Amino acid sequence: MSSDAPLYERDPEAWNAYLAEGNARQARKRVGADVLIRDERGWVLLVDPAYKPNWDLPGGMAESNEPPAAAARREVKEELGLDLEIGPALVVDWVPPHGPWDDSLMFIFDGGVLEAGQIADLQIVDSELQNFRFTAPAEMAGMLRPYVLRRVQAALATLRGGITTYCENGYSVTSPRSHQG
Repeated sequence: MSSDAPLYERDPEAWNAYLAEGNARQARKRVGADVLIRDERGWVLLVDPAYKPNWDLPGGMAESNEPPAAAARREVKEELGLDLEIGPALVVDWVPPHGPWDDSLMFIFDGGVLEAGQIADLQIVDSELQNFRFTAPAEMAGMLRPYVLRRVQAALATLRGGITTYCENGYSVTSPRSHQG
């Protein structure tokens, strides 16, 4: 093999060592994966976590090396006993550092519209949750933290517009609004 060949071809072992060193030094991001589930009226399923203020979407944090969509599916099943096919990503939101938390990436996936029988079967199966309910989008402002509300509103807009939205702190990067807040 010629000495002009790239390192990954000349010396695969050295290439793997190079990648391992980069992996050890590069920043790691927490990843959260939530699911936007609606009823036939278009109301959104919210959950009331026992461990934090305000309501939220069903979902949670991805485990090490777990794809976000798989995390979303696992979390919904663990929380509500609902084994749901996860649809496309509606929102990817970069959340800046806040309090003791580093920055993170939050996904919202489409969970579709549940039929009456599926809704009747919903139950809390995880002590992390205190309650759940379907909520009209207009009523979510008093229930969700502001940046979570912006993220959910972006997801609802994506459902109407058909393209995944990238946000920073809940604000669409294509929005004329400031990314502060």
